[in-house]
Amino acid sequence: MTTTATTRPTWTSLALDRLVVDLKDFTRSREQMIFIFAFPLLLLAMFGAIFGGQTLGDTGVTFSQYLMAGMVASGILNTGFQSLAISIAIDRDEDALKRIHATPLPATAFFAGKIAQVLLVSLVQIAILVAMGVALYDVQVPSGSQWLTFAWVFLLGTAASTALGIATSSLLRNAKAASAILTPIVLFLQFTSGVFFVFTQLPEWLQHVAEVFPLKWLAQGMRSVFLPESFAAQEAAGSWQHGLTAAVLAVWFVIGLVVAVRTFRWQRPDDR
Repeated sequence: MTTTATTRPTWTSLALDRLVVDLKDFTRSREQMIFIFAFPLLLLAMFGAIFGGQTLGDTGVTFSQYLMAGMVASGILNTGFQSLAISIAIDRDEDALKRIHATPLPATAFFAGKIAQVLLVSLVQIAILVAMGVALYDVQVPSGSQWLTFAWVFLLGTAASTALGIATSSLLRNAKAASAILTPIVLFLQFTSGVFFVFTQLPEWLQHVAEVFPLKWLAQGMRSVFLPESFAAQEAAGSWQHGLTAAVLAVWFVIGLVVAVRTFRWQRPDDR
């Protein structure tokens, strides 16, 4: 009698399988596709049509170029925080998380797939936004050391947003409330963090409020990538503050990670 040996799947293969599943779920969701890809383009086109030709002082930078950098940062937050939190909350309500947890799939592989999906979707979204910025608003593609800055701002921003998204998903009572709760939060951050308005034109007290949250620093980091070096003098502190940007994003990543580890639930609250 012969037996056929079976090879146990590796952690990497399991994480990749989850990534494929998450990408399929994402591409099959018309609402998510519109929210992640079409909505930012619509906002960029709309604000660009209204304010696009205005030059910010004597900097040579147009409002559309400023807005594009902010929309890149906002897109990272939307994908990693809002969209991820809502999708996990929906999966919990539909008992999908409970079924996944009952399988031999390691929790780390499950979350690795989620993180990889956020990274890939964010990169595609950024590529589309930059292509639109270059084609319509004369945005300059980063060069030299700017790519290194883009890499660490993108990775830290994505890490913080994703950790906060996972953490927030467990703080939401149910999926129905997710959008109603998270949308106002994200809108508040967008309007106060230098996305839709020039940050230094906001009231000083509102600037201080925005400085507590990650989107302000993520947007400022992306401006340092896509705007001329000379524009740093127009920032609130007169510089790009790369060190402080990295520190704030890292702190928010740690906060999100700690909350996610302590509060994440695989089942609905009423199942307990």
